[in-house]
Amino acid sequence: MIFLLADLLEHYIRALNVLQYLTVRAGGAMLTAFFIWLCAGPWFIASMRAWQKGGVTVKDILPHHGKAGTPSMGGVLVVGALVASTLLWANPFNGYVWLLLFLVLGFFGIGLADDYLNLTRRWRRGLPGRLRLLLGALIAGAFVLGFIQINATAVATEIYFPFLKWLVVGMGVAGFVLFGVLVIVGTANAVNLTDGLDGLVSIPTVIVAITLAILAYIIGRVDFTAYLHLPHIAGAGEIAVMASALAGAMLGFLWFNAPPARIFLGDTGSLPVGAMLGGIAVLIKQEFALLIIGGLFVLETVSVILQVLSFKLTGKRIFKMAPLHHHFEQQGWPESTIVVRFWIISLVLALIGLATLKLR
Repeated sequence: MIFLLADLLEHYIRALNVLQYLTVRAGGAMLTAFFIWLCAGPWFIASMRAWQKGGVTVKDILPHHGKAGTPSMGGVLVVGALVASTLLWANPFNGYVWLLLFLVLGFFGIGLADDYLNLTRRWRRGLPGRLRLLLGALIAGAFVLGFIQINATAVATEIYFPFLKWLVVGMGVAGFVLFGVLVIVGTANAVNLTDGLDGLVSIPTVIVAITLAILAYIIGRVDFTAYLHLPHIAGAGEIAVMASALAGAMLGFLWFNAPPARIFLGDTGSLPVGAMLGGIAVLIKQEFALLIIGGLFVLETVSVILQVLSFKLTGKRIFKMAPLHHHFEQQGWPESTIVVRFWIISLVLALIGLATLKLR
């Protein structure tokens, strides 16, 4: 909306031209999403608390630490702030923006159904896992096919690797769709697994989102991609606006999720947030870089996989509890210590991921 307004009025008010700059709109999107949370957060939390009174928002198998009764589904306002900020600041003629909105709202619907069924006990454990995966795969598959259609170049179905500028692998349409679905669904579930302590998932998401915004800005520019030997995706710079909106929405959520949390993210938030991070990586051809940048989410997921495999094969557990943050919790680490140290790990991994731009 602001992009169109600036375009219409810049002939009369030259100063409005600054609102067309990508960096300005990205900053505006971040601040808008953040302030939506600050303004609407108290009312939203009160509404969720009243509606969810008596509902179970903390799993019985997890340490409660006095958190029972804290409302969940904070993702409703996270996604709301993200979508509103995107519609306000992004270029509405950019197809990638609408693709990402489709992806986010699709996974939001899955998370919303899961949280609702879980809270109301309509189904004992919410939406069945296999159904969640199937729905997520269908939405992600449609997203990847849409990207291939919009991009319409050979680059769309190619994959690139950090540190190896000479290695480019063409996957073909079918192969890349399967690969893209794996990235998106995997990232969505990885963020979902990481969301287990107050504030734990917020800052890593902000860090990854900002890093991806930087990468999107670079990959949308011919001069930068030529210098850094990266694939150029025309129009990818606009993704930086939406990634910045996500960072602002998660910062706003953290304002109320900081210990002691007044609201939890829920699957309503973790699934669309993770799917969006994976979707951005697919759009800007940084799927393997995401493994480094979002390495914290990878570690949490691997800890669960190793725990399950070890128990099924040997009857023994590697960790006291999985995901990894619960292992350290069981070892007696204070929750705040785990959260801050995981934040630091996430920042270091993001810096390493950015370093791969030059180390090629």
